[in-house]
Amino acid sequence: MGVKKAITGWFQVGYRRPLSGVHLTVVVVIAFILSVFQIWSILWGKLDPMNQMAIHLAFILALTFLVYGYSKKTRNESRLVPTKTDYVSAILAVSAGGYFTFHAERIAVRVPIMEPLTNLDIFFGFIFLVLTIEAARRTIGLPIIVIVFLFFGYALWGHHLPGVWGHRPFGTVEFLDELAFSYNGLWGSPISVAASIVFMYMLFGAFLKKAGAGEFFFKLSTAIAGRTKGGAAKVAVLTSAFFGSISGSPTANVVTTGSFTIPVSKKTGYKPSFAAAIEAASSTGGSILPPIMGSSAFLMASVTQLPYGTIVIAAFIPGALYYVSLLMMVHFEALRLDLPRADDKDIPKISACLKEGWFYFIPLIILVFFLTQGHSASRTGFYGILAIVVVSWFRKKTRMEFRAIFDSMVDGARSSIPVTTACAAAGMVIAGMMSTGLGGKLTSIVLGLTVGMLILTLILVMLICIILGMGMPVAAAYILTAMLAAPALMELGVSVMAAHLFIVYFSIFSAITPPVAVAAFAAAGIADANSNRVGYQAVRLGLVGFIVPYMFVLEPALLMEGSRGEVTVAIVTAFIGVIALAASVIGWMVIKMAPIERAILIAGGFMTMYPGGLSDVFGIAVIILVYVLQLRRRSRILKWNEDMDVNVNENQSVVGS
Repeated sequence: MGVKKAITGWFQVGYRRPLSGVHLTVVVVIAFILSVFQIWSILWGKLDPMNQMAIHLAFILALTFLVYGYSKKTRNESRLVPTKTDYVSAILAVSAGGYFTFHAERIAVRVPIMEPLTNLDIFFGFIFLVLTIEAARRTIGLPIIVIVFLFFGYALWGHHLPGVWGHRPFGTVEFLDELAFSYNGLWGSPISVAASIVFMYMLFGAFLKKAGAGEFFFKLSTAIAGRTKGGAAKVAVLTSAFFGSISGSPTANVVTTGSFTIPVSKKTGYKPSFAAAIEAASSTGGSILPPIMGSSAFLMASVTQLPYGTIVIAAFIPGALYYVSLLMMVHFEALRLDLPRADDKDIPKISACLKEGWFYFIPLIILVFFLTQGHSASRTGFYGILAIVVVSWFRKKTRMEFRAIFDSMVDGARSSIPVTTACAAAGMVIAGMMSTGLGGKLTSIVLGLTVGMLILTLILVMLICIILGMGMPVAAAYILTAMLAAPALMELGVSVMAAHLFIVYFSIFSAITPPVAVAAFAAAGIADANSNRVGYQAVRLGLVGFIVPYMFVLEPALLMEGSRGEVTVAIVTAFIGVIALAASVIGWMVIKMAPIERAILIAGGFMTMYPGGLSDVFGIAVIILVYVLQLRRRSRILKWNEDMDVNVNENQSVVGS
């Protein structure tokens, strides 16, 4: 690889290698050892937190350099196998992890900045930083690296800036100390969560998939929705909801479930762009759907110190609103296209599906039970994994033996690579914020830009989430935005729950927001459709996902905060508004809508979703008005068609006589 190609290639994301032979064996062994270490450290290990995180990151970095190639631009030249440089990088990563392990006690008790670093400290700390940045670039892409470098530059040279933007000078070694030897940088809350909770739930998802749960959820979704109009796309929505809550990655969910739901939806009669968009929108929404929420709930619990059970309860209604809107859009689109229903003989019975795979719900029930009882999230994840192995033995064809368990541990470790590298990079950004005091200043800066107006502040935070989330895992996007913007929302009176859920939502929905809509682009590839068209279609179908966060900030009753009556009214009117919006987006309720009807219905939907008794009454009245107008128009059309049929028959009789 030439120097020019190496330089230009660095500006592109890496690629996942199709490994084989000895290279695959090396990766499999490292991944399995990492999974074993993680389970041991959670159940029996009594390691210092920095020690545990350093070993975890070292293994992840080693895997990254062996699994991910340097750049898509140099893919053909690398022969799809790790290079000598990749192996040297992997060895350096393990060496840095070993150094931090042997010196963990000294590093943990030393006072950063006050006690000088040794030459070896500086060397291995620098190695960790450089390798982490390169690993994040290969797995996530350039956007997160640009953010990291911006904060590095601000920390090192920001003291030259005037006014509120300025801060005290930092030396290079002093900043390295903050990044690599304190709990504000590499070893901050992002990597802490990734190295314990997120990793265990990646393993949980890998075990559940290997045990055959994906096939069961698909069959169950088919049994529930397959007999209705447009049932294939509804199956895609439900399957993606089930699987997305567990997988935590919108793109991975699209690739996993979309490979069979998108072709079926196209065959049923949906346009390729619509089939891809509904898969992308429903896969993305899995990360807001309790009980697991793609690990978002655990991240939020770690950052906010709110109980996991409280977060899950609060997130239930917003998640349900989103999926009801998707199902109704699919339904109205099926009515618009007059798609046929599937034959009953092709649809399994719900009872038969549950009889065959009811036991797959047991691990999920165990997770929810132990988590709501206050047990450690990481230990609970392990209990869930044990439950999967046990219930898989209920049927011979799903039985997990040693090979399946081994493969699941390897798959779980490999799937955690992008999340860990992104969280490590996010930790470095947080170090740049905390060491310079920028985190505290941002609240006043944001409020200054929005003049303290709540709606403007919400819009600004939404834009920050979407921009930071472009091509970045949910974990990193959420943590970065939570540090940047959550304090500003809370300063305006928004509750901790609502502020952080608002950020979670938009960190997730950046996956379908052009121009970098990674989940939509993955779905477009499967559907053989135009990527940009699928992206914009996914935003259109996922519209409610962009509205719901504003709803629960303005109406906390949707988060179960308030009296029983307030909560009930808020839920009922919100669902009415969501259904009205779904009809207006598709342009069909009873029959095709006129432009004026769509405009009126949109207004009615927003009025019912906006908090307030008067707006609810007017909104419901407007929705009923449009519904009545639709019924009357359909009645006139049917009568006109009947009259035409009668006239045709009479004319045929006259001609015949």
